[in-house]
Amino acid sequence: MCAIAGFFGEGLSPREANGLLKSMADTLAHRGPDAEGLFTGKGVGLAHRRLAIVGLSDGLQPMQSADGDLCLSYNGEIFNHLELRADLESRGHRFRTGSDTEVILHLYDEMGPDCVEMLNGDFAFALWDRRLRRLMLARDRMGVRPLYHTRHEGRFYFASEVKGLLEIQGIEAKLDPIALDQIFTFWAPLAPRTAFEGIKELPPAHIMLVEEGRVEVRPYWRLEFGLDAHTAPNGEDTEEIRALLSDATRIRLRADVEVGAYLSGGLDSALITTLATPLAPAGLRSFGIGFDEEEYDETPFQSIMASRLGIRHEHLVCGQDEIASAFADTIYHTEQPVLRTAPAPLHLLSRFARGKGIKAVLSGEGADEIFAGYDIFREARIRRFCARQPASRLRPHLFRRIYPYLTTLQKQTPDYLGAFFGVGADNPEDPLFSHRPRMRATTGAKLFFGEALRERLKGYDAADEMASLLPPEFTRWHPLEQAQYLETRFLLPGYILSCQGDRVAMAHSIETRYPFLDHRLVEAAARLRPETKLRGLREKHVLREAARDLLPHEIANRSKQPYRAPESVVFSGEAGAHLRTLLSERSIGESGLFNPRATAKLLEKGQRSPLAGFRDNAAFVGILSTEIWHRHFTHKTMPTAAPLAV
Repeated sequence: MCAIAGFFGEGLSPREANGLLKSMADTLAHRGPDAEGLFTGKGVGLAHRRLAIVGLSDGLQPMQSADGDLCLSYNGEIFNHLELRADLESRGHRFRTGSDTEVILHLYDEMGPDCVEMLNGDFAFALWDRRLRRLMLARDRMGVRPLYHTRHEGRFYFASEVKGLLEIQGIEAKLDPIALDQIFTFWAPLAPRTAFEGIKELPPAHIMLVEEGRVEVRPYWRLEFGLDAHTAPNGEDTEEIRALLSDATRIRLRADVEVGAYLSGGLDSALITTLATPLAPAGLRSFGIGFDEEEYDETPFQSIMASRLGIRHEHLVCGQDEIASAFADTIYHTEQPVLRTAPAPLHLLSRFARGKGIKAVLSGEGADEIFAGYDIFREARIRRFCARQPASRLRPHLFRRIYPYLTTLQKQTPDYLGAFFGVGADNPEDPLFSHRPRMRATTGAKLFFGEALRERLKGYDAADEMASLLPPEFTRWHPLEQAQYLETRFLLPGYILSCQGDRVAMAHSIETRYPFLDHRLVEAAARLRPETKLRGLREKHVLREAARDLLPHEIANRSKQPYRAPESVVFSGEAGAHLRTLLSERSIGESGLFNPRATAKLLEKGQRSPLAGFRDNAAFVGILSTEIWHRHFTHKTMPTAAPLAV
């Protein structure tokens, strides 16, 4: 795992080019503390910061081909590199190193840009082809690894994080109002848009070809449902899923350093840890998060799994003060506002694991998206059921079954439940039907937008833009598949794999690996019949069946409890005092982003008693994180490691 950066275009002297490349790379040193390298040619430059995991002694980058015609700066891992190497060698290719980096060079030399279709991995890379004077950028299918780009003064620039691009003289951080509106609607911007005006990300599963006077961006893979849908006898789906997941886990243990595992206490991470334990040559170490509040804490289930497997497990207890203290630094690394505090404990967990000598970890993320594990999928099914008899007072009681951990919801009347979850019930053909309740709760934060933001957003509808990005075949898919697509295409790369994944892990030089996001498994899951994934209200049915004889009963049959952390209440103590001042009427007025009086009232409400409900908490955290982002990047006045001075 590493950081990459670079440029394409004339006008920089060799000294200027090297100075800029080094500055861009140094800003991203947290992603690659083990080594650094630069390459410059006529009108092109590549930079690299290395986190050495594979090919420790011979994987230095940027790496050139033997003839010097190709040069690669690469971030990530190609998990099938051994198989690709053997195939290339059988066709006459000769390798100088044992790294997966060189495999990409040889594969490109033979196949050109189509080489990405052969790669099973998490990657973002820039490859310079001197023969064609062409720069190729590529990003993995699911969007695990980030890649950003912009144009300035006639040159094209790219970097693993936006921080690298902000090192370019003349590029200033400006908040994109449309991106903020999207974050306050969907939790993340819609790619290629980012929180930074004028800076874009390369979308997942896309390549970009940059030549003089020409830029082409095109997809090389896309998520599709219903293709050759399985009609296999009972049990065969389970066997296929288990075999694919086992192999995905096996190849993600390939490394020249120790690979650990994140163990949350839920089904997904428990299954990955179980499959990995017998394959770890020196024994597997696992790490988890604990909370002071029983409502969020899953450490008892972590202990059950660790004891069952006989592995060494360590957990980090995150109190409210720890979350508040880490929040500003977390936003510096996410590089976008967030609506939840959940990234902060994961930021602390990665620091904890790195302190124990771990550089790479397995994670169970992705299972809920591809096997329909989230509550939102069951919720959508109940909403459709209720819509068929809108006058029923019995059907709304079902909502309580899927949210047993939300104590306030358990006390609500059927009328309230029907009204709250009934949004959009009169239009079940709406392509965004499954996500309308979440969007309604989230968009409450937009009520706090200031006049200037409202003016710039006049007439804009984020939901309409999302709907315009859906593929033509979307309307032919089953409603469950439509909901899965929305979650996997937009929220997964935009928030889960970014703010709760790569960004907070790489802040401490930790590489996360996701067996459930192996594209072979993703494609197989997309072919499954919907009822195989969501049977009645039993989520991840086929995965639970695959895990039945591998996990303890209390884990295998445990109902879904999403990863959550305490929200606005964490800022009520002494550790959050310096952040609360950002929401004062004076401070909000100075930034000009939100309505000062309305925001001050929200702060006042939270100081009187903990904010209840997702709507108020999302607004509080969203506004606070936006103000932190604004100071970090627009004014550069907020340090990330010391107490913040406002």
